[in-house]
Amino acid sequence: MTREQRWWVAVIHAGKRSALAAGSAAECAGLKGWESEIVHVVVPRGTRVHALPWMRVHISRRFSAADIHPSRSPAQCLASRAVVDAASWKPHPRLACAVLAAAVQQRIVTAPQLREQIIAAGRIRHRRAMLMSLDDIEGGSHAMSEIDLVRLCGKAGLPSPERQAVRVDSSGRSRYLDGRIVRPDGRVILIEVDGAMHLNVVRWWEDQHRSNDLVIEDNAIILRFPAVVLRSNETAVIAQLRRAYFGSS
Repeated sequence: MTREQRWWVAVIHAGKRSALAAGSAAECAGLKGWESEIVHVVVPRGTRVHALPWMRVHISRRFSAADIHPSRSPAQCLASRAVVDAASWKPHPRLACAVLAAAVQQRIVTAPQLREQIIAAGRIRHRRAMLMSLDDIEGGSHAMSEIDLVRLCGKAGLPSPERQAVRVDSSGRSRYLDGRIVRPDGRVILIEVDGAMHLNVVRWWEDQHRSNDLVIEDNAIILRFPAVVLRSNETAVIAQLRRAYFGSS
């Protein structure tokens, strides 16, 4: 069966009081990058369903018709509830926050909608971490790597960076910067966080070309960090942030 056929079969099999949930409903809403072969379905407490081998049935005390999208088929939870459930069911808070960031970045939901769902859900896994991450997401962070950057800037004693700052390059194209900080002397520090996609040769050259423009035209200090280094070597990142801002380690 195709993915869509499995969604339909899962909801029909679970009965009229069921709906696609968590990652399955979020995928239906358009979320990309978090796909799973398991189809998640939610049912109210008291419902008994024998799950098919590729299904996972979740029994919820607070699930009601109000949680189901009014027009999409098959029956599926609202995107905000789906994303929060998908995040809270992750084994690690870091993954939970990454799901929230991805959903907002891809314009599936807004940060206020997610906050409302988390508060309504009560005591769920990763609740505190998710609420804290939403503050950073609302501040302009579009990925966990950008949230990590904000956290490390705070540890280094730097101001919180302006995120997703827009700059027009020499060819007239709008470019988005991961982080921008102005030093006390007025010089600008521009910080870029590179994910795996930056290893592509064409993308790598575009990044270097843009960095050259920033140095030539703005006399900016450019800092580039692989996303994995923000998590695996915080000490080195903090030391370089401090040297760039304060002029010493």
